[in-house]
Amino acid sequence: MTYKKRLSLLIIVDSFIVLSSIYVSFWMLIPNINIFNSNTLLLSSLTLIIWHHLFAYSYKLYNKAWEYASIGELMGITKAVTYSVAVTGFVQLIAVGNVYIRALIITWMLHMILIGGSRFSWRVYRDFYQKKNKNVKRTLIVGAGAGGTMVARQLLHNKDAELLPVAFVDDDPKKQKLQILDIPVLGGVKDIVTIVEQKDIDNIIIAIPSLGKKEINTIYQECVKTDAKTKIIPMLEDLMSGKVSVNEFRDVQVEDLLGRDPVKLDMESISESITGKTVLVTGAGGSIGSEICRQISNFTPENLILLGHGENSIYSIELELRAKYDTTINIYTEIADIQDRSKIFTIMEKYKPDVVYHAAAHKHVPLMERNPEEAVKNNIFGSKNVAEAADTFGVDTFVLVSSDKAVNPTNIMGSTKRFAEMVVQQLAQESKTKFVAVRFGNVLGSRGSVIPLFKKQIQAGGPVTVTHPDMTRYFMTIPEASRLVIQAGTLARGGEVFVLDMGEPVKIVDLAKNLITLSGYSIDEIGIKYSGIRPGEKMYEELLNENEIHKADIFPKIHIGKAPLKDENILNYFLRNFDSMSEPELRSYLLSVANNKEKEIEHLFRNRVSV
Repeated sequence: MTYKKRLSLLIIVDSFIVLSSIYVSFWMLIPNINIFNSNTLLLSSLTLIIWHHLFAYSYKLYNKAWEYASIGELMGITKAVTYSVAVTGFVQLIAVGNVYIRALIITWMLHMILIGGSRFSWRVYRDFYQKKNKNVKRTLIVGAGAGGTMVARQLLHNKDAELLPVAFVDDDPKKQKLQILDIPVLGGVKDIVTIVEQKDIDNIIIAIPSLGKKEINTIYQECVKTDAKTKIIPMLEDLMSGKVSVNEFRDVQVEDLLGRDPVKLDMESISESITGKTVLVTGAGGSIGSEICRQISNFTPENLILLGHGENSIYSIELELRAKYDTTINIYTEIADIQDRSKIFTIMEKYKPDVVYHAAAHKHVPLMERNPEEAVKNNIFGSKNVAEAADTFGVDTFVLVSSDKAVNPTNIMGSTKRFAEMVVQQLAQESKTKFVAVRFGNVLGSRGSVIPLFKKQIQAGGPVTVTHPDMTRYFMTIPEASRLVIQAGTLARGGEVFVLDMGEPVKIVDLAKNLITLSGYSIDEIGIKYSGIRPGEKMYEELLNENEIHKADIFPKIHIGKAPLKDENILNYFLRNFDSMSEPELRSYLLSVANNKEKEIEHLFRNRVSV
């Protein structure tokens, strides 16, 4: 219906209602009146209809979308009707010297009922009749607060919505047994399973935008006990910024179930250290390195150098960044192996960066167990090359991306990471460059992590392989890992080891179960197979050992530790004698030094010819 046709229809309907109201009221209260031949009634009718339309126009009653009518629209109707009746009474007093109060009261009542009823009938039709004729999915909304109410209203008012809210759950006892938008609040989170069964629920929507990750995880664990599909509304900051609307639901993601809130950035300090500066990122094509590049680009450095060994991954991140920042950032690419000392020094001299984020590394534990010499060449000597080049050419800040596996390491990869930390700590003692290391746990979705492996296994129909039912790991998201690296650069004073507060460690088997249910399957359908602990793996990971812990945090959610530095002679001895070591000797030396086992180190010294 066009606007003109709609306006004409409303004016005709309102005119009929106004005339009917006043004629019926006079007829009811003044039995002897000739309603067709009464000057008082004629004058009152004309006054009422004219002023009704004037006030209706003033309060924009003809411009309202009545299928979405609520309290605001009802207040507009009340004002228009009341004022038009009041003017009619005033005209009666002036013209005939008498106000027919009882007749006007009944006129007001009829007027309100018929005008309000005609408008709200549109909403009733839209909310109920149209929905009943559709194949809608019965929906339970978790959260009866502002977010849940907005979701319910959106679903009720949207005729194209496939979801029909039939119940709320909320842990606030004051809200339970109440009705919101005629939808009952039937209980709390612990009642979800029962309510889903009783109300034949198809979908569950978690509608608390300010909810923390721990609370989301608690609610989700109740939801997965049912057959209903679970979704969640966007985060509060996305709603406030207008990026998304309240009815843009998304699937619950494994990142939502980490049990803690994501780390926040100190935007001001980061901007001071990056904006207008030259930044170099090694391993820029990897999962962490590419995300560091994305996050850095938001702060508009003058120059961004993407250094990596794999041409395809560097090409990919270059295309992505140029599409967004080509006019604001000078983006350069360098294909180089960090083991090539001469090339690394040439690149560092060419660009003379202000900040270096060193993310290039071999990180796959089982592969490095089988190829320890490659782990040493890349993670130790490669890191040494980049760090010494940064020192030589006056880089202000150097951030080494390390690992929680560098703490009391039981494998080659962790040992080489600890050695890399010692290399930069040694440089920090004598260099003007601020050298720091950043440790974090497993990164969700990064290359070689368990999430992509689990997803492939689920897509193949299972089973999902888990090494041990009790194995735990710390987890974080790729953006979190990258933010920590960037933030560490602003906090650097030299020699520190920064660690993200990642909450409680997560059981790998629980992560696998969550991923299976998030993929729309049951645990029984896919299955979980225990494959046994692989060589070099630990049952539990640590972030700082007893000698490294500092109680005071210098930034929310970020711990700082001072990892003890090994004797310089021990490091130099290894660096000089690496090529002549056998694999067993190499393995023994790495693990002994990384774990500060002095007796074993002395034994190794005695059994070799000193150079």
